[in-house]
Amino acid sequence: MNQTVQQLTDFLLRRKEVERIAGISRASIYRLIKAGKFPHPVSLGTGSVRWKQSDVIAWQQSLTTKA
Repeated sequence: MNQTVQQLTDFLLRRKEVERIAGISRASIYRLIKAGKFPHPVSLGTGSVRWKQSDVIAWQQSLTTKA
């Protein structure tokens, strides 16, 4: 049930929002994606992508567990 609630409240974030939340630049986001260390965005069509909020939060939490 918890997973169902999470799916209902999972927002799609624009790149600028991801930059603000993650505290990293656009270049760093794409560098980390290429290295397999940041979640891939969801494609919404030609030139339009968004990140699932839950993926970005999970990435942040993974940083605190490694520290």
